[in-house]
Amino acid sequence: QVQLVESGGGLVQAGGSLRLSCAASGIIFSIYTMGWYRQAPGKQRELVASITSGGSTDYAESVKGRFTISRDNAKNTALLQMSSLKPEDTAVYYCNAKYGKFPTYNFWGQGTQVTVSS
Repeated sequence: QVQLVESGGGLVQAGGSLRLSCAASGIIFSIYTMGWYRQAPGKQRELVASITSGGSTDYAESVKGRFTISRDNAKNTALLQMSSLKPEDTAVYYCNAKYGKFPTYNFWGQGTQVTVSS
């Protein structure tokens, strides 16, 4: 059974920092591309950052220079360090694990709320 469990969300003032953690089980973590997505009320879910099995990273333009994604394969954990937070970063943040093309193995966590107050 695959599980992705996010933690680290909460309420923070603008300009503050938070670190999200995603603990994975039931998958061969090291071969998966890990991603963080977010969904604000009334908006579509969007990719925030991703990191491949080889360590290559990609970021949404809106978070470049402020967020850092990393992974610890020994601990089956993906991290998202968020700094200089803005009210527009307020959303539910979801962890994603993806592997393969045909078929694609795609798993989601339950989400963690991040609220940035102005």
